[in-house]
Amino acid sequence: MAGQSGSLGIDFGTSNSAAGHLVGGRPRLIPMAPGQTTMPTTFFIDTDARRLLMGEAANRALLDGREGRFMRALKRVLGTGLMHEPRQILSERVTFVDIIARFLNRIKTTAEAETGLTFRRALSGRPVVFHGADDPREDQALEDLRRCYLAAGFDEVAFLPEPEAAAIASGVTAEPGAVGLIVDVGGGTSDFSLFQAGADGVSILASHGIRIGGTDFDRAINLDRVMPLLGKGSTLRRAMGPGHGPVPNAIYNELATWERIAFVYTPQNRRLVAEMARLADEPARIARLARVLEDELGHDTAFAVEAGKIAANDGLASAAIALDQIQPGLSAPLPPDVLAQILSAPGQQLREAARETLHRAGLQTGQVDRVIYVGGSSLMAVVGDSLRAEFPDARHSVTEVFTAVTDGLAIAAAR
Repeated sequence: MAGQSGSLGIDFGTSNSAAGHLVGGRPRLIPMAPGQTTMPTTFFIDTDARRLLMGEAANRALLDGREGRFMRALKRVLGTGLMHEPRQILSERVTFVDIIARFLNRIKTTAEAETGLTFRRALSGRPVVFHGADDPREDQALEDLRRCYLAAGFDEVAFLPEPEAAAIASGVTAEPGAVGLIVDVGGGTSDFSLFQAGADGVSILASHGIRIGGTDFDRAINLDRVMPLLGKGSTLRRAMGPGHGPVPNAIYNELATWERIAFVYTPQNRRLVAEMARLADEPARIARLARVLEDELGHDTAFAVEAGKIAANDGLASAAIALDQIQPGLSAPLPPDVLAQILSAPGQQLREAARETLHRAGLQTGQVDRVIYVGGSSLMAVVGDSLRAEFPDARHSVTEVFTAVTDGLAIAAAR
């Protein structure tokens, strides 16, 4: 087998990534670590060890408090000017194309070591939209991702919308003629595909996507529950003359946005917050913000928000966001009813996106037999509640939420 060429299906995700290929007519996922078929899409620039860590190693470095810079959700940077800005990483100047390429090369070399094959071709999942259907960054985002794969060492790369890949995997067990709706809610996007099962596989009837995912859920919670504890919504005395004005929101918006956190720790922002502290009507809150910037606690806070979200989603009335890293004993209560209220607007957007998918296929709600949920963020109650309200007569099922897309990519890659 060694040296033979194969095609690798890769789900490069906002939060987690996976890869697979076809063995004996069935998809086989590549172990990324002992007992793990997914790999966190995370990066840590370890300044002490002078190396770039990826995946679980990056997460451990952050949690261990190592000196360096953590990055997550770089998939959301595709198509933006940030992708091609050279920046100093340890002893070299690189772009995010280079960094993502190294991550994809890690997946490639792991798959080759595991299988004994040489993977020269990749079939990559892609969201239905990266930014928006009419957004001028769409074409650039796909071209950026293509460059990443080629720089990772692949000779060829093709793309398949992620919900269509999940439909391929789900359609294997679907009843012939049944109409299914894939609801793929990941870290950065929510994608929908209507499909009909047939003897020869599935036919895609329509696809649609919106730029809302788990990182947006986290951002909404962060802005509503945590950032007010750091001064958001408070007031400042005017530097010149009488009166008061609101604190600027830009720094809070960046701290609450996964892909922007790494860029917050600038001398300009530290000077801004020092001036805010001097003029603050509630200086204790701004002092917490200064602590977050000084000790670079933005990602620690974001992970705490994510943990609180999961606890509230599990129905724990005592759920809260623990912020001891900022101030001992500090926390933000997040009971399930408050979580539901914060996420009500994204829930409505999911329903509207499902309706648009139906409209594109020329179907009515009652013609959908199954609603199938994939993607880690589809486990959020707001997703199922919103779609059950929209499709009350359909059968709703949760499939392999973290790997269904990869299964479908592995099947399609072999064709």
